[in-house]
Amino acid sequence: MLQGFDRPEQEVTVGMVGKYTHLTEAYKSLSEALAHAGVHTRTKVKITYLDSERLQDEGTGCLEGLDAVLVPGGFGERGVEGKIAAVRYARENLVPYLGICLGMQVAVVEYARNVAGLEKAHSTELDPATPHPVIALITEWQGENGHIERRDAGTDLGGTMRLGGQSCRLEPGSLARKVYGRPQIRERHRHRYEFNNRYLDRMMDAGLRFSGWSLDGKLVEIVEIPDHPWFIASQFHPEFTSTPRDGHALFQGFIAAALGRRKE
Repeated sequence: MLQGFDRPEQEVTVGMVGKYTHLTEAYKSLSEALAHAGVHTRTKVKITYLDSERLQDEGTGCLEGLDAVLVPGGFGERGVEGKIAAVRYARENLVPYLGICLGMQVAVVEYARNVAGLEKAHSTELDPATPHPVIALITEWQGENGHIERRDAGTDLGGTMRLGGQSCRLEPGSLARKVYGRPQIRERHRHRYEFNNRYLDRMMDAGLRFSGWSLDGKLVEIVEIPDHPWFIASQFHPEFTSTPRDGHALFQGFIAAALGRRKE
């Protein structure tokens, strides 16, 4: 326990739904960020690691009784339908949800399929033949320094990622803006695929809010559901900037929402 911080007064259980749960060290940055949030909210945070393939095969019964659900980043198709099922459970049962990187992308896919009426919507990373590519490979964009960056599906994975710290503008009145308490943030990225802006109007009409944008307004950074108690998903990795001394606003807000659900 850090000097000057009191011992936990309460406890919550967070379900982390991923496909590397047999090796929990794969989520070390996330588990530490949750622990940091626990310090700052005086909460003991218990993490239940849930294999997304289990949800895919057996359903979402293992999510019952959780105070919050977190879907982290990852690559590849294995277990992704289980992650989508976890998002749907959290959305429909009003369970606090935090999605990170792929966790944001599956949140968009789930909302597109089950709320916006876009049957078989998916990411082209996982289903190149999807009729509704709500997540897709953006082949060209401008970096903060004005340099044009280009991606190609056939080139080296690392060479085509959006990497490192980048600035994000937060929409006034959004939950993200309230959580961070400022209009602009800077967070670290590690991904290739982005939200496909062709579906922006359709998703907004269905109720999804796009609350965080790149400074040029072309890349979606954060989505949220306004009529949900606490549902935020980010394209970036907030866990990379969490520290024991300062914590991180998103994780602290997430744990505070989990406490609210526990008390209800």
